[in-house]
Amino acid sequence: MSQTTPSTSTATGFSHEKVETHNFLMIVLILLVVAVGGLVEIVPLFFQKSTTEPIAGLKPYTALQLAGRDIYLREGCYNCHSQMIRPFRAETLRYGHYSVAGEFVYDHPFQWGSKRTGPDLQRVGGKYSDEWHRIHLNNPRDVVPESNMPAYTWLEKSPVDAAALPAHMRALRKVGVPYTDEDIAGAQAAVEGRTEMDATIAYLQSLGRSLK
Repeated sequence: MSQTTPSTSTATGFSHEKVETHNFLMIVLILLVVAVGGLVEIVPLFFQKSTTEPIAGLKPYTALQLAGRDIYLREGCYNCHSQMIRPFRAETLRYGHYSVAGEFVYDHPFQWGSKRTGPDLQRVGGKYSDEWHRIHLNNPRDVVPESNMPAYTWLEKSPVDAAALPAHMRALRKVGVPYTDEDIAGAQAAVEGRTEMDATIAYLQSLGRSLK
């Protein structure tokens, strides 16, 4: 009387039934598959020139712009505004040229995202005057009546934290941002007497200007 040889999956203990009836085992295997798939897609990007080299004309943020970026993050502006324009006709007609990775090689962390309670900000640099941004940040409804953005009036009264900038710039230099010793040494003097409102506007006015 012949005996059937057990299938490989049964012999090794990984039958479909065992996987499908053990929640923990299924979770572990799903996480393993997702992790491997993610690595296969993400790791090559670290070695492609299109994602690791800056586009022509890209410069690191000035001390004032960098301070403004820190304020932008602190106030949670990224929760309502994306800085990623997708390569679709509707997107480029509204916001301008789609975003490319080379624009963001000096951003740590970058501000790509999908949330758009407010409009995308990637090409906002130079679109409005400094005074428009000042009015908008003090009372958004003065220039955009339908806006539900809160006012940031305290930025006008708060001085830039100049003392924190040199250490921040040195840290960014360690991850590839080409700040010079002169840039770092002059950071505090460059923002002397400037308010957080000035810094935020300087940051907004820098967005997207390297690629047109």
